[in-house]
Amino acid sequence: MMTILVTGATGTQGSATARGLLAAGHRVRALVRDPAGPAARALAAAGAEPVRGDMGDRASLDAATRGVDGVFSVQPTLGYPGVPPGFTLDDELRYGRNVADAAAAAGVRSFVYASVGAADAPHGITRWQTKHTLERYARDLGLPLTALRPVRFMENQVHPQMGVRDGVLADVFLPHVPVQLIAAADIGAFATLAFTRPSEYAGRTIELAGDELTMPQIARAMERALGRPITYRHIPREELLGRDADAVAGYDFANHGGGWHADIAVLRKEHPALMDFATWLDREGAAAFTTARA
Repeated sequence: MMTILVTGATGTQGSATARGLLAAGHRVRALVRDPAGPAARALAAAGAEPVRGDMGDRASLDAATRGVDGVFSVQPTLGYPGVPPGFTLDDELRYGRNVADAAAAAGVRSFVYASVGAADAPHGITRWQTKHTLERYARDLGLPLTALRPVRFMENQVHPQMGVRDGVLADVFLPHVPVQLIAAADIGAFATLAFTRPSEYAGRTIELAGDELTMPQIARAMERALGRPITYRHIPREELLGRDADAVAGYDFANHGGGWHADIAVLRKEHPALMDFATWLDREGAAAFTTARA
């Protein structure tokens, strides 16, 4: 049994990792801004130890990492729901470096960083390049790094701000382009494997996906699971012009730059319970869709 500090513990990846670690019998120290908040209380009820801290406050990180065996590091991603007002890429770099520095000072045995799929590809997406910078930073510190690179979250499809709206699933992917997907629970499962078997996972960079479908196939799977008509609308490149440069770079990478290439068959050998999209909808997604719109 190990003690792991989980940053971002009330977020999508952090909470999934905390629950995976608890299920495996590890002790979880959950870094939260408000230990009395509902998400923190839910983690405490599951067996975690919420500790007050802020990734922008190095002193609080030093206190939180004291005596832990490993650290799970995840920072907010600019442009996604839940990002603090005024948050910038410089803030993400500062947060990520603070966590890595605190982990190095604590002498942890495992450091698992939640990066992004294809972080090092020549796509020009600055918010992804930032995560690659943080991968390199952790390596340069000599941390026993496992870099997890998840692709598109399955949860995005049911999120009120990113998923289906009024029966329409809209996104930038051309209808024939395959899109890789990963469930947050499976990100947590791989993080748990990395902490449980550090000698096997330290030093590895792992692209994570559990399924590969076109967007129309995703819409049809959601139709079947939710029992309601859903259509896919492709957002043309012209609609993105004038937005932030990452939107256009993301369109070009998704449709003409090669996209994601996680080896799902190999991943399933490591984690046989790896969910495909239909399984995730059946176990979690359909209920999450209904709850989010209640």
